[in-house]
Amino acid sequence: MNREELLQHIRKFPEKPGVYLMRDADGNIIYVGKAKFLKKRVSSYFRHANFASPRLRKLVETICDISTIRTESEIEALILENRLIKLYQPFFNVDLKMNERYAFIKVTAEKFPRLVVTRVKTDDDGVYIGPFVRVAEVRELLRLIEHYLPLRSCGKDISRQNQQRPCMKYSLGRCLAPCSGLCTESEYKDRVADVLMLLQGHGAELVEKLRRKMDKASEKLAFEEAARLRDTIRAIWRVSRQRNTIPDIPSVEENFWTTLNSMQKIFDLPILPWRIDGFDISHTSGNQTVGVVVVFEQGYPNTSLYRRFNIRSVEGIDDFRSMKETLTRRYKHCLDGQEPLPQLILIDGGPVQLEFAVSALEELNIKNIPIISLAKEYEEVYIPDKKEPMRLEYTDPVLKLLQHVRDESHRYAITSHRAARGKSFRRSILEDIPGIGRAKAAHLITMFGSAKTISELDENVLADAPGIGKALAKRIKDRLRNNGNGEEAE
Repeated sequence: MNREELLQHIRKFPEKPGVYLMRDADGNIIYVGKAKFLKKRVSSYFRHANFASPRLRKLVETICDISTIRTESEIEALILENRLIKLYQPFFNVDLKMNERYAFIKVTAEKFPRLVVTRVKTDDDGVYIGPFVRVAEVRELLRLIEHYLPLRSCGKDISRQNQQRPCMKYSLGRCLAPCSGLCTESEYKDRVADVLMLLQGHGAELVEKLRRKMDKASEKLAFEEAARLRDTIRAIWRVSRQRNTIPDIPSVEENFWTTLNSMQKIFDLPILPWRIDGFDISHTSGNQTVGVVVVFEQGYPNTSLYRRFNIRSVEGIDDFRSMKETLTRRYKHCLDGQEPLPQLILIDGGPVQLEFAVSALEELNIKNIPIISLAKEYEEVYIPDKKEPMRLEYTDPVLKLLQHVRDESHRYAITSHRAARGKSFRRSILEDIPGIGRAKAAHLITMFGSAKTISELDENVLADAPGIGKALAKRIKDRLRNNGNGEEAE
């Protein structure tokens, strides 16, 4: 792209957090950066004719293309930036290539562990999480932990508990005060486990654990504790989006990024498929049709971004048009800035499902997101504009990742459909009568016991019920009479 084309391209970038990748004329990634607002940050490179730094001048002169990866938070962008720099070693990321410059969050190996920031990993039995690029943003994450899941921060030796008066942090709710014997070693270890779950990206499991605690606190009428747990759960979803960081496990990480690199080459993707959307449809003989999308980030499912859609425009069995409606509604939300866009779309099905999915993207004028489908019978991969499907070795990690996404979308589709079907079975026939909503139907059931009992009532008795009247009473009786005396669906 020339300069004017680049500027036009940048104007379409979102005002959202994310990572940007700059490429030279040969398509090589020459710089990776992260931004709180992608459009504003990338535009800043082209607002000046000259930079004081020769390196920046040379960078801007060399840029021929820029791509972006949306993230849910600035911290998530920080982690992704770090990984991409380590993976690609871009020429202009001079200051960020040296591993010794990265910061780690360390959980100390003490009886009552602390969280500390360090640049050096040593063999001291501590748990190291990272690496991170910017210490200031690491400290911001630690402040969030201190607020919702506080551990002790002082460095005093408390191998022996004593009954001295706790410091001010305890009064502010920022420490459990193990130094004063105000929490047991078991309680403290449980809190450390919660913190590690959060830092290591297991937010969904942590939320479920905290929800169970919240329910127990409510049952015991410990409403203050229940409220604290509620606020903690909200903070985890709002701030961390489940995966603020990933544990530093080189072997697993190396294999994963190798898989993504292979996927990029096999399917000729313009960018590393860091986020993958997987789609599937589920129904029972064309009834309660549900379309779903699951989201995988860095090879892991992010359930906070899963979405399901009750199909509205399709009647009967029509998986193809149901798939089209699902993609249309999903990516309308994305284009409105409500959801992040993926780097790869995976459809559960064959060439026809893929054709309808492509049609949905074309109608939305989405042209820059690769899309493929995976057919289950022979595990064939279909690619738009290619007549023959691609077959990967069954042991290929790329195929295994695609299967994981496909199987997860299938599982979620079935689960969502069962939930929709169960909800429809639990719905009272009264709610389908014009003028009767859920609240009024519940009130009538409470007064008279069941729809069948109501069908046997004298019409005048029913009309005397609060909010009913003669006209509505007649409508209710007629509907129940035509439905077999109010028998509910099984």
